[in-house]
Amino acid sequence: MTSQGLTHLNRDGQAEMVDVGDKAETQRLARAAATVAMQADTLRLIRQGDIKKGDVLGAARIAGIMAAKRTADLIPLCHPLPVSKVALDLTLDDAACAVTIEATVLTTARTGVEMEALTAVTVAALTIYDMAKAVDRAMRITDIRLLEKRGGVRGDYLAEG
Repeated sequence: MTSQGLTHLNRDGQAEMVDVGDKAETQRLARAAATVAMQADTLRLIRQGDIKKGDVLGAARIAGIMAAKRTADLIPLCHPLPVSKVALDLTLDDAACAVTIEATVLTTARTGVEMEALTAVTVAALTIYDMAKAVDRAMRITDIRLLEKRGGVRGDYLAEG
């Protein structure tokens, strides 16, 4: 860890993968969320299953699960982890004209699964955009954030609100 508290930089300021070999394996959990804001008609089409590419929410759920399992292939300094569970909840929010996405990722490992949860919601959101872009190119992917983290040396985290 550098004097600034950055764990992924060596003494020379170069990026490096953190050595977690001496850490004990413990149960870890992370929850993350994202929002895809869209036009009301787009949300209606998704709800009715009338998007021409198919089941938007089903495809997004599978994409998010797959992404969580491949996070170490996408984020250069992430450790490959034995993910034991990935669950995605996608909720249609009529008042906000949005789909809210929440991912929960579990593992027993030497490091946490925050990046896996964040990757899951991000790829799920991108999948929604891809499947519905023919009817709404103005969709916005927003509010990607960590909601909760459990386990590990630094302790638990729960986002406010």
